[in-house]
Amino acid sequence: MKAITVTGLSAAPGAGGGEPRLELGEADKPQRRTGAEVLVRVLCVGLDGTDREIISEKYGVPPEGDTTLIIGHESLGVVEEADPATGLKPGDAVCALVRRPCTVPACVACRNGQQDFCESGAYVERGIKGAHGFLSEYYVEEARYLVRVPAEALPYGVMTEPQSIVEKVWSEVQRVQQRLVWQPKTAVVLGSGPLGLLAALTCRCLGLETIVWSKAPADSAGAQLVRECGGVYKEAEDAPAAAAGAEAGAAVSPLSAFLAAQGKRADLIFECTGFSPLAFDAMEALAPNGVLALLGVTPGSRSIRISADLLNRELVLENKLILGSVNASRRDFETGLYRLQQMEERFPGVLGKLVTERLRMEDVPQLDFAKLGIKAVVDVVPQEQWVQLVRAEGAGAEAEIAYSFTV
Repeated sequence: MKAITVTGLSAAPGAGGGEPRLELGEADKPQRRTGAEVLVRVLCVGLDGTDREIISEKYGVPPEGDTTLIIGHESLGVVEEADPATGLKPGDAVCALVRRPCTVPACVACRNGQQDFCESGAYVERGIKGAHGFLSEYYVEEARYLVRVPAEALPYGVMTEPQSIVEKVWSEVQRVQQRLVWQPKTAVVLGSGPLGLLAALTCRCLGLETIVWSKAPADSAGAQLVRECGGVYKEAEDAPAAAAGAEAGAAVSPLSAFLAAQGKRADLIFECTGFSPLAFDAMEALAPNGVLALLGVTPGSRSIRISADLLNRELVLENKLILGSVNASRRDFETGLYRLQQMEERFPGVLGKLVTERLRMEDVPQLDFAKLGIKAVVDVVPQEQWVQLVRAEGAGAEAEIAYSFTV
């Protein structure tokens, strides 16, 4: 079968190896070994910043004993082979969870099915760390890591994985904010990449006034999408050059200044850029009792000067909360599917506009991530053929999908 692999990686992120390269090659078609496993034919795979970092930062780790890594962790596929006991049937559209639990007995999170909170760091992630991903014609996976995708969500089902990241944050925020009577009104999203835009759409579905602060121009496609869903887009400003050598704490960040000028308080901030100076600006801009969710992974070793005493004082006296989040659970995936359908219902066509490039597998080896628009999706099977492969809802007694989720 055809597969997109990365060569030049080593057994540890960022260590040794050659220069990472994307290649389209042949791989053995995977076979089911147990009745719990399912053979899935891949329809399409989304590409994101992690895939870019695997190439630019040597971030990926191939499976043990292998020298290459099949990339791709945002999947949409169709079941080709499954035992009845799995609850899945040929023709079911599915997406797959990314992380697999570690085998460390002392990791209570993984032992209880919460591998997204793994304590040991010895987890495996498909297409990222220690396991092949989904950018191939087929993959085999245990049924417990597969989530059925409703037929009506097929056009945007590939976005379930990134949306699950947003849903995990909202789920955590709801739990933590039970500490007080919390009535959030304004959310700020930092960044207008795919994750930032999904966060903005989620906030609009939750009824929050939403401001997106991003470096992209005000006439960009992302900015237009923000306005279409009723959000406010603000092209980010750089801190004044004079502030670089000023007394720590003397300068107010452009983000804080903008919010103050608008008379807004940021009850919830999603940091989706991975630009660490902006994360510290967000701590200052956060309203009392507010929550800052850090979703962007920061490569490199940047150092900045911060007003540490001021930030510490504000965090303590104003009950601010900062949480980091990555990966997600099955429940987050199921909530993500619900939310994507809600977005499409409230803002028809908006999810289709998030996908700015549809590629073939043959296009990937020559791909320049820097030239991509909002979201690139690789079609392993041409879209016009999907309807012939996917079982329609209602075509069987178990066609209705029952989910367990939080909204």
